[in-house]
Amino acid sequence: MAVKRRKFKTEVQQLLDLVIHSLYSNKDIFLRELISNASDAIDRARFLSLSDEDVLEDDPDWKVKLYVDKDEMTITVSDNGVGMTAEEVDRNIGTIANSGTRKFLEQLQEQKGSLPPELIGQFGVGFYAAFMVADKVTVVTRTAGPVDEGTRWLSAGAGSYTLEQVTKERRGTDVTLHLKEDMAEYLEEWKIRKIVKQFSDFVEHPVTMDITREETPRDEEGKAIEGAETTISVEEETLNSQKALWQRPKEDVTDEEYNEFYKHISHDFQDPNEVIHWNVEGTTEFRALLYIPQKAPMDFYMPEGRKRGVHLYVKRVFITDDCEDLLPPYLRFVKGVVDSSDLPLNISREMLQEDRLIRLIRRNLVKKVLDTFADMKAKNREKYVEFWEEFGSVLKEGVHIDFENREKLQELILCETTKTDAGAYSALEEYAERMPEEQKAIYYLTGDDRKTLESSPHLEAFRSRDIEVLFLTDPIDEWVVQGITTYKDKPLKSISKGDVDLSEGDEDESKEEREKLEEERKEVVDAVREALGDKLKDVRLSQRLTESACCLVSEEHAMGVHMERIMKAMNQEMPTTKRILELNPTHPLIEKMQELVEADGENPTIKEYAELLHDQALLTAGLPIEDPVAFTRRISDLMASAAK
Repeated sequence: MAVKRRKFKTEVQQLLDLVIHSLYSNKDIFLRELISNASDAIDRARFLSLSDEDVLEDDPDWKVKLYVDKDEMTITVSDNGVGMTAEEVDRNIGTIANSGTRKFLEQLQEQKGSLPPELIGQFGVGFYAAFMVADKVTVVTRTAGPVDEGTRWLSAGAGSYTLEQVTKERRGTDVTLHLKEDMAEYLEEWKIRKIVKQFSDFVEHPVTMDITREETPRDEEGKAIEGAETTISVEEETLNSQKALWQRPKEDVTDEEYNEFYKHISHDFQDPNEVIHWNVEGTTEFRALLYIPQKAPMDFYMPEGRKRGVHLYVKRVFITDDCEDLLPPYLRFVKGVVDSSDLPLNISREMLQEDRLIRLIRRNLVKKVLDTFADMKAKNREKYVEFWEEFGSVLKEGVHIDFENREKLQELILCETTKTDAGAYSALEEYAERMPEEQKAIYYLTGDDRKTLESSPHLEAFRSRDIEVLFLTDPIDEWVVQGITTYKDKPLKSISKGDVDLSEGDEDESKEEREKLEEERKEVVDAVREALGDKLKDVRLSQRLTESACCLVSEEHAMGVHMERIMKAMNQEMPTTKRILELNPTHPLIEKMQELVEADGENPTIKEYAELLHDQALLTAGLPIEDPVAFTRRISDLMASAAK
């Protein structure tokens, strides 16, 4: 293959410029990223070798080796891992095939290069950190097999790169950095040892380097023998301890080691929110080291962001970093390692889905993670709130899909209420403890945000009676509550759906007055119903309203207004939903309409008022009105009439 010169895509070049000039504050990170990539490549080759022994033929000893050439000012990170084809090199290094790249760049530019640390490493940019210390980078790589053809990728990071076919004796990848003049310290043994010890000591495979030693003959007292010739020896030395953290007792692992291992497997530069490290013995044996991140990565809600989960090892042999069967989708934010002693080494992805032991491990993992959240919620509420604000919307998915753990998940839910301050949360258990004995249900209201919900007319009667209402502001909430029919024997009820009866405990005299008022307003209700025709499911008097003239409500089991707006925003075709218009029987406008109906039931003003009430209810619910021009005309006519 002749030398091919290609340009970086615009997005890649922008990203590369940011990496070089402002992404990393600690330049030592480049070596961690390259060693981490090399370790991943070895893991994949090691897995392939379980079913294809030919992978081992040309180089049976797994390791990452560092080469230093002070004369040429180069440092090379070499591995004997899976290697890449020319197409893979072009795809993985020449471009960044990730739909989140543009969003990533936009956020960087918005923050003028001051990147939050939790975003670093989430878009495969670790390799490009090499350009912080190097003015040229060369990659030579070859896949396993009988051929010795490899690929060389070379770039100075200035907008283009070259690809050419070369001969490479062994499989794997060599990344050579031609260091900048002011980066010579990275050629020093002490500096390399320090970086490897700090960031890569836990890497399972040996990270080695040839160490040069000068030995001068000495006498019995330890003094150098004058005139004796100094001998020089070169020995390959392993720089890391290779101790898998999950294999070590918890008391022997420091917080710093936990944090560095988390960054190694997650490509997150922030420390984790919580660490879960435990061993299971009995029906099945496995070790687990799991992490709860502080922040969700930017691509978390994108398809590719869902594929990074728990790494599965069998007897310390890496199997896959995408074992979806180890944890349910609603725990997809959990990172870490599970190492089983019972699974067969040659297990395939298809077998993983059916394996009884995997299901048993999964059950144990889910229980442990949920118990950890419950413990955090009880003992460190502030820390749990931080977790909830970041991942609560994902965790709530489990309420609807995980029947076995539904009760545990219900106890983990937090939400704002009419009796909490903005930004403060209440658990369902805490709400239930505050409920008066006579309260029939746990009430909730769904919407976009607290401010919008606080102004909702549906709240008026509840506020006047001092009844607490949950504010559910996640788009997923209306779907989630379908999985929670009751809590502590109390049904969950939307205050914007169905009929609401708040008359429990009212005096008989109050009930009589309400029944009398309903009879008096019957003609108004009938007139509005006739005026609006098939636009509505029905018109009725309301027990919810104390201040507003009207509001729209859905039937008990119909799709709510909030969910309908979400679905339409997603361009989902939705059948027309007819709702119920509720009128406040004590509002002055309804009283005025009563007078109009009694005076002349055919008065056209009645229809105009009815249309205005309907449009007003639509606007209050956040729904579009059918005819904005007619609405503005009616408002203008009403204002002109009032001004006479």
